[in-house]
Amino acid sequence: MTPDEHTAPPPPDSDVMLVQRTLAGESRAFDLLVIKYQRRVERLIGRMVRDSDLVQDIAQETFIRAYRALAQFRGDAQFYTWLYRIAVNTAKKQLLELKRDPLVYQSQMKTGDDDETSGFERELNAQVADTETPESILAGKEIAQAVNEAVDALPHELRMAITLREIEGLSYEEIAQALDCPIGTVRSRIFRAREAISQRIKPMLERQSGKRW
Repeated sequence: MTPDEHTAPPPPDSDVMLVQRTLAGESRAFDLLVIKYQRRVERLIGRMVRDSDLVQDIAQETFIRAYRALAQFRGDAQFYTWLYRIAVNTAKKQLLELKRDPLVYQSQMKTGDDDETSGFERELNAQVADTETPESILAGKEIAQAVNEAVDALPHELRMAITLREIEGLSYEEIAQALDCPIGTVRSRIFRAREAISQRIKPMLERQSGKRW
């Protein structure tokens, strides 16, 4: 046998297969996509909208729009990148509508507690908790809270870029596709976001054996 015959073909993209099955009339296939990405979509929207009920409404609208536009998905990008772009645009539209009524906007934008540990928290907890003492655990929680507050205080464009990179783990190319902007803009936004977060938490980290985020 030749070397080529020993090489297994690349596995098919499961998301693309589910899209194709949905377009062929198998509704259960789209349900599987919703199950797979619902939590991640809600987490992304939660960085834009702080009201948990509104987050769920926007996530539902995101999947409705995705379903209606499914025939437009050509597979040029990863499905979740395509889906995230719809989620971002749907959330932006909702926020614009809420801003037309300031009272509604203020009530919907109330601060909520994150119910899931972010990548920022995991990394910082590892930095300050080399030995698990009550002091190190408390310090880790304080710094993690400061990081989340720093992220929430970022301008919208920077907050979305750093969230997609550090929490969702998307590549620069995927973020550019999701946010519909040049990759150079993505790099600039992430750099500026990291600098802003670093400046905000640097004093706290320097008290922890001189470590920096």
